[in-house]
This record gives sequence, structure tokens and C-alpha cells, in this order.
Amino acid sequence: MDIKGSVLMEKYELGRLLGQGTFAKVYYGRNMKTGHSVAIKVIDKEKVLRVGLINQIKREISIMRLVRHPNILELYEVMATKTKIYFALEYAKGGELFDKVSKGRLKEHIARRYFHQLITAVDFCHSRGVYHRDLKPENLLLDENDNLKVSDFGLSALAESKRQDGLLHTTCGTPAYVAPEVINRKGYDGDKVDVWSCGVILYVLLTGYLPFHDSNLMEMYRKIGKAEFKCPNWFPPDVRRLLTRMLEPNPSYRITIAKVKENPWFKKGNIVRKPNKELVLSTSSDGASASCSSEEKQEVMRFQNLNAFDIIALSPGFDLTALFEEPRQKKEMKISKREAGLLKLEAMTEGRKGILSIDAEIFELTHSFHMVEVKKCNGDTLEYHKVVNEGLRPGLQDIVWTWQPEAKPPPPPEQPQQPEKVGSLPPEQDQLP
Repeated sequence: MDIKGSVLMEKYELGRLLGQGTFAKVYYGRNMKTGHSVAIKVIDKEKVLRVGLINQIKREISIMRLVRHPNILELYEVMATKTKIYFALEYAKGGELFDKVSKGRLKEHIARRYFHQLITAVDFCHSRGVYHRDLKPENLLLDENDNLKVSDFGLSALAESKRQDGLLHTTCGTPAYVAPEVINRKGYDGDKVDVWSCGVILYVLLTGYLPFHDSNLMEMYRKIGKAEFKCPNWFPPDVRRLLTRMLEPNPSYRITIAKVKENPWFKKGNIVRKPNKELVLSTSSDGASASCSSEEKQEVMRFQNLNAFDIIALSPGFDLTALFEEPRQKKEMKISKREAGLLKLEAMTEGRKGILSIDAEIFELTHSFHMVEVKKCNGDTLEYHKVVNEGLRPGLQDIVWTWQPEAKPPPPPEQPQQPEKVGSLPPEQDQLP
């Protein structure tokens, strides 16, 4: 059914068809409030229920919520009616990278740029325990600024999907890009198979054709299993070495993404941005950044500040070292006292996004009641939450009071159900109607 020109949820105006698959169609859309372009993926609920893919749809939503990155297609919103599920996605105006490669090989510096963005995005996914498992040029989109966006997480797996042997076992992927261990139906590491696929993609970007290709599928699988491919003589030596390591048939000897990043060809032309020491960035829950200099902190203070060690003294037996020096592997941090009761906690080693830095302020609300405000000023959000959940909260349990919950107000009277009304489900929820 053609839905062009219709309005979805009184929010998105739907336009031309961008593409379609077995269970879904993708339309161009426009946010009527902001005017921003989006892509609306329309999934037929009856079809996915019939073939038992509803859990896969739920997993895809959870994964896309987890991997927010500049080089990963963003999921804005999920909506549903009785018959359809709608994904409001970031619109990639440049289309598929496959369309560019199908016209011939790319210039080396352009191929390197796309490959660099791909590796950065995949590395981020792996840091979140997400394995894509279907990386190919058709699933790599380009935005209006020609930046790469990894898409289609329908076959992705989470680290928690591993069996007791610590491996994944589901056979999936696109034959020409799949790793030998997946074809052999053995258990495999998700990060290793993604590295293999990235190697095939790099070869395609530089040559315009596949490293393993044959009209006979079994013969192609044989070539993949033995890594039978040839690099053109014009390939730079560093690229040859990199591809040989990425397309290593034995996953135990295959290069890691960390080592890929150390390859001279990969690093060539890569600009490393040094952090600004004079300005510390504070990331709020919605991802916005703002300066948080100590001078501004002094201006917004409303209460008398206490030294953290004064608070510790009020709780006999409380030991600050327990926050960071436990037998389990935890991020070691150094603590320094700043002016006006501000404490700075900084990691001893560099993380994914530089040195993790946390500001802690202590306010006296009343003589016997104090508030501790903790903010991440720099570093990776996941590392910050790990420090808070595994270090700060358990360490503060002896001096933090837990109040009894207040009486809940009576629930509002039930409204009569309106069958014709459709609901909206934000990306933060996994449950589908």
C-alpha cells in the first residue's frame, strides 16, 4: 500500500519509498515540528509474528539504543499501531556506500577515510558488548556530509548471548563477507567475525570487487576457508600486511581492532585532537556539553561547602580507599581537593574518550543533612557509570540514608479505550505493543 503523503502519529509526513525488504519498507519522512528529514522504517507486525522475529525486532531496538555514535545510524523513536511498527531513523542522504563502490574502486585516501570511520564505529559497538555480524557496503550509509553510518543491526548479538563456552553459535551474515568459523558452524567470537568483515570491506573499497568470489557458492566458501585471495601489485605494503592479518582464517591469529588502529596506513592522515586543558567539558544526560569551570561553580553555590574528609569524619569507620581499591578490576582514580569544597576524581589511565574526570561537590542543606553532587566532566559515559555503580554507590552505603517511600497518590480513573488511537513508544523502552 502506498503511504506517500500520509501523516504518521501527527508528527511525521511520509514521502517517497527509499527501499524495501521482506518484512519492511523504508520511506523518506519529515518531522513536521522541526522540519528535519528522517527515514521511516515500516515493519509489518503480522509478518514478523508469523515467522517468529518479534524478539529480533526488540533486540534491534535495544541495541540501537545502546550504540549512540557519530558513525552509527541513530534511532530517534519507535512507534506502533495494531498492524505496523515504525522506526524513526536518522536520514542518510548519501545512500549506500555500495552504490559508490559498484561504480569502481575508490581513491586511496577516500577509502581510508571510510575505513577509519567504520573501524571507529565497530570498536565502539564492541566496547558496548554489541557485535554487528552483517557488515557489508549495503549496510554502510552516507550522510549529507559524506560521513559513514553503520546501519541494520537486525542480525546483531549482545555479549550476553554467548553460550557457556563464551562463544556465539548462530550462523548468520552475508556469504561473501562472512568469516570462515561461521561457515564451519563452529562457535565464534563476535569481535573476530566483525574484523574479518571489515577486512573484506577494505579490500572492496580499494579494488571495487570482492576478494572471495565464485559463481559456485561451495567453491567460494572453500576460498574463504583457506583465505585464498590476491592483493593487486599496486597495494601499499602496509595495506597488504593489514589485509593479510584481518583475513586470517584462524581467528586465534586474526588481528584485533586495537592492532588495526596501530597500522601505519590506517594512522596516515589521521588527526589526533588533543584535549583542551583550560576547559573541561561536562556531558549531561541528553548528550549536551557545557563548560564547568571552577569560577562558574563558585557562582552557583547556594550552600556552605564541606571538605569531603569532614564528611568522612562524621561517619566512623568509613574508609575512602574502599571506593577504588577492591580486589575486582576497577578503574583506579586519584583524588585532589580544589577550592570551595570541590573534589576532582581523575582516572590514572586513559580510557576510550580520554582521561575520565569526575567532579564531586558537597553542600550543607541543613546542619544534619548534606548533599553530594557528582558530575562527569570528561571521558566515556559507560566508564563513568561503572565507577559510580561499582565504586561510589557501594562505598557510600554506610553514610547515605534511605528514606521510606512516600505514599503514592491514588491512580487516575481509567479512561475509556479508543481502538482507533495509536500509541508512541520511545527508544528507551524495549517492550512493544
